[in-house]
Amino acid sequence: QVQLVESGGGLVRAGDSLRLSCRVSGIAFNLYAFAWYRQAPGKSRELVADIAYDGSGITYADSVKGRFAISRDNAENILYLQMNNLRPEDTGMYYCKRLYAEDWGQGTQVTVSS
Repeated sequence: QVQLVESGGGLVRAGDSLRLSCRVSGIAFNLYAFAWYRQAPGKSRELVADIAYDGSGITYADSVKGRFAISRDNAENILYLQMNNLRPEDTGMYYCKRLYAEDWGQGTQVTVSS
């Protein structure tokens, strides 16, 4: 059974940094592309960043370009999202997801105060 477990969220101030982690088990992590999504209160879930199975292809939402960095450790089966210069509009629940499948984590809350 595929399991994705996020961690690393929290309450921070604008301009601070956080690093989210998503530990994946139950599948061959190194064979699949993954992504981070987020959902703000009252809004639909949106793609933040995604990364190819070997890390060679990465895309970002325009709103996070230059501030966030997605990466992966295929030896440890972990997906990361480094978030710098956080803004209040980055507040939301952050989820990791296996691309092209309906495998989601339970989410980790990020709250950025102004």
